[in-house]
Amino acid sequence: MLVLAVGLLVAQTISAVLLYRASEQRRDAALVNAIGFRFIAEDARLNGLDPRAGRSAERRAERRIAREMDAIGGMPLREGGSPPGSRPPFARLMRANIQRSAQIPIGANEPRLARFENALVDLLTQEGIATDGIVVTHRIAGDDPFVRTFMEQRRRGAGANWSRRRILVASVEQPETGQWLTVRLPEPRRQIEAPLVIAFQTLVIFIVLFALLYFVLRRITRPLAQLTERMTGFSGQPDSAPILAESGPADARKLIAAHNAMESRIAALLDEKDVMLGAIGHDLKTPLAALRVRIESVPDDTQRERMAASIEDITQTLDDILSLARVGRSGGAREAIDLGALANGVVEEFEDLGEPVTILHSPRLVASVQETWLKRAMRNLVSNAVRYGGSAQVTVAQIDGAAVLRVDDNGPGIPEDRIADMLEPFTRGEASRNRATGGAGLGLTLARAIAEQHGGTLVLENRSEGGLRSELRIPL
Repeated sequence: MLVLAVGLLVAQTISAVLLYRASEQRRDAALVNAIGFRFIAEDARLNGLDPRAGRSAERRAERRIAREMDAIGGMPLREGGSPPGSRPPFARLMRANIQRSAQIPIGANEPRLARFENALVDLLTQEGIATDGIVVTHRIAGDDPFVRTFMEQRRRGAGANWSRRRILVASVEQPETGQWLTVRLPEPRRQIEAPLVIAFQTLVIFIVLFALLYFVLRRITRPLAQLTERMTGFSGQPDSAPILAESGPADARKLIAAHNAMESRIAALLDEKDVMLGAIGHDLKTPLAALRVRIESVPDDTQRERMAASIEDITQTLDDILSLARVGRSGGAREAIDLGALANGVVEEFEDLGEPVTILHSPRLVASVQETWLKRAMRNLVSNAVRYGGSAQVTVAQIDGAAVLRVDDNGPGIPEDRIADMLEPFTRGEASRNRATGGAGLGLTLARAIAEQHGGTLVLENRSEGGLRSELRIPL
C-alpha cells in the first residue's frame, strides 16, 4: 500500500506540473494575443481606414481582449458595484487606451520579458505589421505615471485597489514615425482551481483505492499471519498447537492445506520416534540392569568396579540421548517459576555433594518455564564448569527483557574457533572418551535444546580474566 501511495503521489505530482505548465502557456498566449489585437487595431486606424472602420476595428479588438482576459481570469468587464454595461475607469484604461510617446516609456533598469517580446514579434509579423523594436515588462499600476495620471483625473469609481495591481506594459516602436505605442494590461491572477481539483481528485482516489486495497490485502495477509503464528507455535510445541483452518484466497488455502498435511506427517514421525525411543530405552536398560546384577559374581574387585563403571556410563549416555530426543515432547506444561529460587536449588544440590559451587546474585525473576527441563540444563552447565574449571559461580540477572542464568568457571576456556562445535552432539573439549575427564558430549547440546524450547538461547564465551562463561537466556 505504501508503494502504491508513493506511485500515485508521483503520478499526480507530474500531472499537476504538466497542467500548471499548460495553464501558464495559455495565460502567456492570451496576454500576447490581447496586446497584439490592440496593436493590430491601432495599426488599422493609423493606416488610412475610414473612421467607422477604425472604430469597428477597435471594438472588435476590445471584445477579443475581453474574451482573452476573461478566459484566463483577468480583468472582468464589470467590477464590483458597477451596473451592467458600465466599465470603471481602470478597466477602460486597461482595455482601450494606447499611449504614444517619443521616448520609450520603459526604464533601462526594468526587467525585460523575452518570452513575451518574441511571441509578440511573431504575432505582429504574421499580421504584416513592421516594428523597429518591442519591449515588454512588469509593473505595479500605482508606479506607472500614465496610469496614475489617468486615474487621478477620474477618481470617481476608480476602485480602492487599482494602485496595487500588477500590469503588463508592452511598447512597440513605429518605423515610420519613430514613436512608441504602449499598451497596458492587468496580469490575471494565477488560477488555483486546477491544483485544488487535482488535490481533491487525489484524495478521492486515495480513499476509494485504499479502502478496496485494505480489504483485499487483509483477506490475503490475515491467513499468512495466522500461518506464521501457527508455524511458530508448532516449532516450540508440536504436540499442542491446534490445526489451522483453511481460509483466504485459493492460493492461501492451498498453502495452509499443504502445511497442515506436513504438520500431520511431522507429528506422526515424532510420535513414532517417541515410541521407538521408549522401546529402545526399555530393551537396553533391562539387559543392562541384568548385567549389573551378574557382575556382582565377579571375584576380582577391580574388574567388577570397571564393569560397573562401564555399565553406568552406558546407562547415563542412554539417558542423555533419550532426554535430548524428548525435549519439547514431555515434561508437563509450563508454569511461573522464580528463576532465582531455581538457581539456588541447583547450587544447593552441588553444595550438598561437596562441590565448589557458589551463587553470587539471585534476584527474584519470574518466567513461564518447564522447571524440570530448566533444572536439567542448569545442572549440565554447572557440572561442566566444575569438571573443566574446578569451580562454578552462578549469577541470575535481567538483561534486555530476558532472564540470564550465568555460570562462570576458572578453567582454560574453549578456543574461539571451537565454541560453535561444542554445542553439537557428541563433541567434547578433549579427544578421549574417558568418563573421568568428561561425559558423552551431550550436556551442552541438551542445554541448548532446552533453551531453544523456551524461546531462548545458550551462549558460550571466554572471559577476559580467564575461564568460560555459559549463559542461558530465557525471555521473560
